Amino acid sequence: MSDVAEDIQAPTYRSPLLERPGAVPVENGPDTGLVWHFGNPVSEQRRLEVGSAKADLSNRGVVRIEGTDRLTWLHSMTTQHLSGLKPYTSTESLVLSPNGHVEHDLHLVDDGTATWITVEPGGAPDLVAFLKKMQFMLRVEVTDVTDDWAVYGEAVDRETDPTVEGDPLSWRDPWPDLVTGGAIYTTSEIEVEGHPAWSWREVLVPRAEFRTQVSAGEFDGAFAGTWAGDALRVAAWRPRHGFETDHRTIPHELDWLRTAVHLQKGCYRGQETVARVHNLGRPPRRLVMLHLDGTMNELPVTGAPVLHGTREVGRVTTAARHHELGPVALAVLKRSTPPDAQVSAGGVEASQEIVVDAAAAPSAPAPKIRRLPQN
Repeated sequence: MSDVAEDIQAPTYRSPLLERPGAVPVENGPDTGLVWHFGNPVSEQRRLEVGSAKADLSNRGVVRIEGTDRLTWLHSMTTQHLSGLKPYTSTESLVLSPNGHVEHDLHLVDDGTATWITVEPGGAPDLVAFLKKMQFMLRVEVTDVTDDWAVYGEAVDRETDPTVEGDPLSWRDPWPDLVTGGAIYTTSEIEVEGHPAWSWREVLVPRAEFRTQVSAGEFDGAFAGTWAGDALRVAAWRPRHGFETDHRTIPHELDWLRTAVHLQKGCYRGQETVARVHNLGRPPRRLVMLHLDGTMNELPVTGAPVLHGTREVGRVTTAARHHELGPVALAVLKRSTPPDAQVSAGGVEASQEIVVDAAAAPSAPAPKIRRLPQN
């Protein structure tokens, strides 16, 4: 249970925002080379939450796919229904292994001419290599454009800020809404009381333009570090590939059928596992949010073991300090771990907040397939 994701390694990268006074760099993990904070992470987090700051995601990989067959081709290989996707409609899709384990998380939007995909840092070359192996005689052209395009993130109002032609190209995160064909693995109580809010988009900008604007000081005071972004993501229970995943992860364990899997579409690699677990079984592990002992100065590191008594039952995936919730973490635990059990995460005492229901199965209240109200 202590395996940490091995498929995404931190690339050699240095954000131009690190040249700003007071910028403290991330020194390990996939986000190495980004800004951890600019000196006041609590203020940065509050501004990021209300949309008055941006998150530097310029280390993300960017892939562009052109050609008339692009959407039907991607539809046939990934977990989401992509055939006929309308221009400027964002969606999330996964690339699974033949055994149903998550290999890539695709943040995908089509502009009517090309499909744009952002992936985790360092993930674009592997994704492009996989796609080119599957190209055959289809009319598609796959290009890694990471060197030419940068990404930043920001909170948005989904109702009043739609993405249309002429706007900056962006991917609108569907989380936590239940998309057509998906399923919910949280408890019925959570769905009644309301899922934590998360309204987010990733904006693509030419990398040369991004660097020029940073050098000219146009972004001064407008960015927050990864400390702030991680805290908001943990509070929203939003899984991230390479953090909440390892080489054994299946989508059900992270409630990823909510946004990234269409259960009624045709065959794709790994579909047998998705269908079998959804219809006949329960995921072997479950995502939780941990409320950590606030008297401890240190947060548990990614990959730290989670203990129930003396027995290891899981691992910490992301830990953060939230401006309202205090020290919190996402963790992946064995399904058999009692939901009300106190645990120890990297030596820090913690209580569980259920994200994925331990009883999730077709005969149980979860997954309950219905649309969530908009936040």
